[in-house]
Amino acid sequence: MSRMKTNTSTPVRRSKMIGLLTAAIIVSSACGSSTNSTSNTDSISTDTAIAESVVKPSGPKPEWAPGIKPEMQAVIEKLVSFNDKPVPELTPAEARKNHTPTDAVMALIEENNITIPPSMVDTSGQQIPVTGGNIHARIYTPKGSGPFPVIVYYHGGGFVIADLDVYDASARALAEQVNAVVVSVAYRMGPEHKFPTAHMDSFAAYEWVTKNAASIKGDPNKIAVAGESAGGNLAVNMAIMARDKNIKTPLHILAVYPIAQSDMNTASYKKNAAAKPLNKPMMEWFNKHYLNNISEAKDPKISLVNANLKSLPPVTIITAGIDPLQSDGMMLADKLKAAGVTVDTKNYDGVTHEFFGMAAVVPEAKDAQRYAAGELKKAFR
Repeated sequence: MSRMKTNTSTPVRRSKMIGLLTAAIIVSSACGSSTNSTSNTDSISTDTAIAESVVKPSGPKPEWAPGIKPEMQAVIEKLVSFNDKPVPELTPAEARKNHTPTDAVMALIEENNITIPPSMVDTSGQQIPVTGGNIHARIYTPKGSGPFPVIVYYHGGGFVIADLDVYDASARALAEQVNAVVVSVAYRMGPEHKFPTAHMDSFAAYEWVTKNAASIKGDPNKIAVAGESAGGNLAVNMAIMARDKNIKTPLHILAVYPIAQSDMNTASYKKNAAAKPLNKPMMEWFNKHYLNNISEAKDPKISLVNANLKSLPPVTIITAGIDPLQSDGMMLADKLKAAGVTVDTKNYDGVTHEFFGMAAVVPEAKDAQRYAAGELKKAFR
């Protein structure tokens, strides 16, 4: 569900992490991103980037993923090598200290000597008022005066774990490849802040962007929402809430392997019950810690397939073949189409949940980012 939070919080380590994740984005762009990319790759040749980004597994394919791609397998092997306890055996505070898929990618970047070019977006922080206090947002801004399109981005983590740093690669990728301002939202999470806090915080951030886009070099008439996993759920919810509250609705929704329903006996849940980095026991653990009671899993904010999906903007849904949530994305796409919404979908076989931000080492992530960026660019024309 998440790339979770790094197990160390020292400034040096955190700074190094951001630098390596930045490398992931720019190396990805050098490997053939769609047209109009803003990345400057003068310091690194395309051939070098491709060669450096190849990683290989060291062992046999896991029983739970006989069709896993080699680069994806290498990431999972590295993640397993950290020997962390499974999330369902931990408290939320403990789970937030576990190593993450992002940590695994960082390690592979270092081991394979992948070049680290400079970032081509600037970052800044913004406090956004919400009920009961403030939340933080990280703003990624392309070089130039703008105005740029704006993407409000929501990270994953089952509404319980992960943070902006863990999903930095995805947010930077969208900013780089779409040439858009990306506002990445640090909504409050369970169990400290139960359902529907994450949803309400996320909407407060979306509404703030609609009112303040110009102040962050954004175009208030070109706003989209995007998210991964729990964040994919939030992205769709933002469009629903904007419609229902009669405020400016986003031009597009990007939902990457979204949580979209409550049945944990779907085909993909059965097939990928023991997968990594997300599996069925983890999904049960997330529900336990975010929801006030299990009956809330059927609430339309969690089970989007039960929501009123009419009159929503076009939606792009990305799914992974080795993911309990694959069926969620497919079911949501069917429900959206039945409601008359324009939907474009793409599934990536051989990769797991969380692959989207791994463009430095996983080829399918490069393609997924190009695809997502292309769909967003079309929406902003």
